[in-house]
Amino acid sequence: MFQAIDNFIDNMLQNLGVWGPYLGCFFILIESMLPILPLFVFITINFLAFGKIWGFVISWFFTCLGCLISFFLFRKKVQTWLYRHLKKKGLISEETIKHITNLKFEQLTTIMAIPFTPAFLVNILAGLSEMKVRKFLWALLISKIFLVYFWGFIGVGLVQSIKNPRYLVKVVVILIIAYIISFIVNKKLKIK
Repeated sequence: MFQAIDNFIDNMLQNLGVWGPYLGCFFILIESMLPILPLFVFITINFLAFGKIWGFVISWFFTCLGCLISFFLFRKKVQTWLYRHLKKKGLISEETIKHITNLKFEQLTTIMAIPFTPAFLVNILAGLSEMKVRKFLWALLISKIFLVYFWGFIGVGLVQSIKNPRYLVKVVVILIIAYIISFIVNKKLKIK
């Protein structure tokens, strides 16, 4: 399966020429709002097109930008309407929103750093909650470093991670580092 994805990416880069990487950046932005797109494919495109360093920086930047756009879209445009709709359907409660709002900075950063956490869902829930923008932004900037690192340098799916404990250990190490860094940042900046 990964060989087929690798061949698809190579063919796409060759056929699209200079537009391939730009398309990859655009899709990273869209992926933060629509869960149907595979983020690891577009991060891989950026790594192949721009190299490891620039591919990492560009993927991190566009991932953070897409999540911020998604967060503000739900915070400013649809927060009240969507919350009322979800509450009426019984899909969300005030307790859930309070719990999300009151997540500790370290917890939020760790959740966002998990490679298999759906970013769009975190963005929507954070946007619906009363979470401070500063808290969301700092958690986003820190956590996406580890997420992009995982997909760009380790790049295995959930099923392969489960089958090979070595990958699970790497995920746990990444999450521990993300937690420690968020703890240090929280102490310095006093993010509530």
